[in-house]
Amino acid sequence: MTERRMGPERIAAFTDGVIAIIITIMVLELKVPESGDLRALAGSAPILLAYALSFVNVGLYWNNHHHMFSVVERIDGRVLWANLFLLFWLSLVPFVIRWLDETQFAAGATAAYGIVLGLAAIGYSLTERAIIACNGKQSAVARAIGSDWKGWGSIALYAIAVPLAFASRWAAIALYCAVIGLWLIPDRRIIRAFNLQGQI
Repeated sequence: MTERRMGPERIAAFTDGVIAIIITIMVLELKVPESGDLRALAGSAPILLAYALSFVNVGLYWNNHHHMFSVVERIDGRVLWANLFLLFWLSLVPFVIRWLDETQFAAGATAAYGIVLGLAAIGYSLTERAIIACNGKQSAVARAIGSDWKGWGSIALYAIAVPLAFASRWAAIALYCAVIGLWLIPDRRIIRAFNLQGQI
């Protein structure tokens, strides 16, 4: 009974807080150059790239999560656990950024980065499915998500990129960037449902 009284606003607020902490930890992992010239900053370019890539990724999860939960009517235990699964993998992003930095983008660290992002993508998909199971196949979320080609496409790209990292790290990173390209524009159907409910 407690789960059913818990509205989507609380889980959305909790997720907002966790993601804010994740982003804060990510920026704290950046090392300040030892000297004041631009060459010293250039030496930090790889980790700055990893930070920018990760910031956009985490930001996209927050953006799409925000829109999705704005049209959710109710949640249950399945939604809570699926959302926690998503947040667990997102919370590991600062760890893999540090690993990338300390190993100069070693193949294993690059692959681990894709594993973390791929499992976060699975967590987001599980959250969507749990919400649909709770709210019904005719709910606003179910109608907006449809076949979820972007979700499945993202998972497929991560599945390709992880083993590819051992052959070409930069090719794997290019696929990670391709996933970002899929999600830069939030699902218009969810935004439309969001607007229809008068929440903007």
